[in-house]
Amino acid sequence: MVIGNKLAKIATAASSVAVVASSHVVMAAGISGANSTQASAGASAASPSGAPSSLTGLFQTITDVLLYVIGAIAVIMLVIGGLQYVLSSGDSKRVESAKNTILYAIIGIVVAVLAFAIVQFVFGSLTSGTPTS
Repeated sequence: MVIGNKLAKIATAASSVAVVASSHVVMAAGISGANSTQASAGASAASPSGAPSSLTGLFQTITDVLLYVIGAIAVIMLVIGGLQYVLSSGDSKRVESAKNTILYAIIGIVVAVLAFAIVQFVFGSLTSGTPTS
């Protein structure tokens, strides 16, 4: 199924984009000096009750949600690829399409898990105040 392969490729690409976007967010959150205090104060003043109180917390929430969504899409695509494989009835084109869907879904899951680990590490380093050199 061509649509399944395209969705799996989109999920893989989206997880790659999330990694790049989260690294830019982390760089923006790592502002030092008075600008950091001003940015944090502005974010705290603008946040409604129950929302993250710091700029880093806001970006952490956004990246967590994006990575969970990407991971969920990749798992759904893995299930779709499995169903395609089972329902292919031995047709070589459909079997190949199902295998590609499964492959891209697994790649998407791996990228999402690695992205989550990287983001957690970087945010942990930012919030603990220890320099990463």
